[in-house]
Amino acid sequence: MTLTAAPGRARQAAGWRPPAPAYGLGLAAAGVGAAWGVHRLLPAVPLLTAAVVLGIVAAHLPGARGLVRGVCRAGLSLAGKRLMRLGIVLLGLKLSLNDVLGLGWATVAMVLGVVAATFCGTWWLGRRMGLSGDQPLLIATGYSICGASAIGAVGEVSDSDERDVATSVALVTLCGTLAIAVLPLLQHPLGLGDEAFGRWVGASVHDVGQVVATAQTAGPSALGDAVLVKLVRVALLAPLVAVLATSVRARGRTRKAEGEQAQGERAPGEQAERRRPPLVPLFVLGFLAMTALRSTDVLSTTVLDSAATAQELLLAAALFGLGSAVHLPSLTRTGARVAALGLCAWVVIAGASYGGVLLTT
Repeated sequence: MTLTAAPGRARQAAGWRPPAPAYGLGLAAAGVGAAWGVHRLLPAVPLLTAAVVLGIVAAHLPGARGLVRGVCRAGLSLAGKRLMRLGIVLLGLKLSLNDVLGLGWATVAMVLGVVAATFCGTWWLGRRMGLSGDQPLLIATGYSICGASAIGAVGEVSDSDERDVATSVALVTLCGTLAIAVLPLLQHPLGLGDEAFGRWVGASVHDVGQVVATAQTAGPSALGDAVLVKLVRVALLAPLVAVLATSVRARGRTRKAEGEQAQGERAPGEQAERRRPPLVPLFVLGFLAMTALRSTDVLSTTVLDSAATAQELLLAAALFGLGSAVHLPSLTRTGARVAALGLCAWVVIAGASYGGVLLTT
């Protein structure tokens, strides 16, 4: 018995494979390492931007393309969703209510107005342009709140198609990267002092890393104001997700009622009603909890720095996963319209932010 059982156990051991997501998570980790290397060589390129670009490259590079679409797909999708949630939770540790209140109510009101104008205007224009799926909603969210992180959060709540999320992330990342080069050139022609320039950058550039890369060109005072204004926009992520979750729940109830009225009783074997999303997703509650904890000033600088590093790495892995879902040939059908919407949204948020800064400084 022993002699026959041992070969069976050996065959089982020889045939063991890691869980399916492990391959994709490993590739995402390698992508983060490569993105970190790019950031070290070119400090002006934020880590998150490099991660998205490398994810897109991996999805189209001969050799890697087969892995991305095959055995690594499950892990990359997991990174784009689960790791994104963890990164958003830790993002709350960058926001202190005391710092926000220190900006003054006029600046806070300005940011609210800019976010509302950008979100509503971009969403409306995207629908009028006939963009497919949730792309208008996702692009509007990314431009108005905090770039790829906001797109990932809203995509989770609205259960958006992975390709819509990936396309929106790629567009917002591209425009945010261009802002790093373009906005500093406009500071003096627009007559903005360092602090005013920082507030303009914080109110108009999408991702936190891109805000830092853009504002630091005007010195520490511009950088400080830019980050604070940007974090006010980040704080609006929680109420926006709550509103969208409520909307999704309402749509679900409406569709259920219409389906029951049109079809009568449900057919045998039909799947049960899809679980409704929570009014406030757990990761958003985590974000708010981290913000409240940060506001108590009980965390040491070492803890905050470690959390910031973990947040960057988690979001970089998530964005690599989302970037790997971008399929450039499939964008040819709507590529021109998506690019046009991105350009229009960029003009709207830059113009509204500039006007708001002039009124409040």
